Amino acid sequence: MGKEKKVFEITTAPSALTRDQAGRQKRYFISMMIRTACFLLTVILPSPYRWFALLGAVTLPYFAVVIANAGRETISTREDVLKDKPLAIE
Repeated sequence: MGKEKKVFEITTAPSALTRDQAGRQKRYFISMMIRTACFLLTVILPSPYRWFALLGAVTLPYFAVVIANAGRETISTREDVLKDKPLAIE
């Protein structure tokens, strides 16, 4: 009677790994399609605008990878680290 059971809420659970990976793949795919459009615009556009399209085509892969890899970080506050955690599932 003296020991109180902890209740965990499902709303604090992270999203499923497959759903997270699908979202990342979709963001990366969209970024690469924009990059492809930038390469095509580099060929089609006149000179001053061509350089902006080429700059987008060259720099977009870096940002696409950073954006695609963002997510599922586990950032814990000091209070979370210091709380008593159960050693086993009861």
